[in-house]
Amino acid sequence: MHIQDSHWSSASAIAPGGTVGAAAGGNVRVPADGSRTAPLRVDAQRNLEHVLRAAREVFGELGYGAPMEDVARRARVGVGTVYRRFPSKDVLVRRIAEEETSRLTDQARTALGQEDEPWSALSRFLRTSVASGAGRLLPPQILRVGVAEDGPVADEARVPQQRSQLGTELRLVEQRPTPGNVVDDAGAAALLDVVGRLVDRARAAGELRTDVTVADVLLVIATAAPSLPDAAQQAAASARLLDILLEGLRSRPA
Repeated sequence: MHIQDSHWSSASAIAPGGTVGAAAGGNVRVPADGSRTAPLRVDAQRNLEHVLRAAREVFGELGYGAPMEDVARRARVGVGTVYRRFPSKDVLVRRIAEEETSRLTDQARTALGQEDEPWSALSRFLRTSVASGAGRLLPPQILRVGVAEDGPVADEARVPQQRSQLGTELRLVEQRPTPGNVVDDAGAAALLDVVGRLVDRARAAGELRTDVTVADVLLVIATAAPSLPDAAQQAAASARLLDILLEGLRSRPA
């Protein structure tokens, strides 16, 4: 598994107002979030879909540190085509990370709403997420797990603190935000909230170890989604590893 953090910094190729400079492949005016107000032409829409698919594959295999040129090659388009739609790598990384966070949140809500048994709901969420390869595309900030420090941490620099019954609490900590280092806090908070409910239910039912946190559950998703060259081997390895990890999460009779 290769989940790497990028600098998440603003690209120097963007001029004020969202104009892409020459280094980014042409003087094309694109909003900073990579969106357009006018409908895309059929060929432009097709190129966008190819770029997004390629980005998910490349970042899933190599991490978010992979260069834009690799994405362009995988999409079979010129790098200028990628930059015309996503004026910086940060914009593309943000798009993929936010889509993955939203997908995980939907999977967690589905498990919570369709499974009456707490352990079944939690394990369903984990199996669905791992099978989809979601762990390889989780935003790096969500995977920063550390023991709570004594020093103050600014509220705005942290995604919601994790539920735990331990005196020393594990939490997910973000770096202090800068203009290019802000992940969609609302999306991250929604994911942490719904996974937190899955964890709380399983713990209250006595089926989950009392020291397991939301952070641990997200680490299971990331750990159990290896990137292997053979699809069948990857699926088998993920399923086997997840079985082992699930056994580690379950509580044991005293």
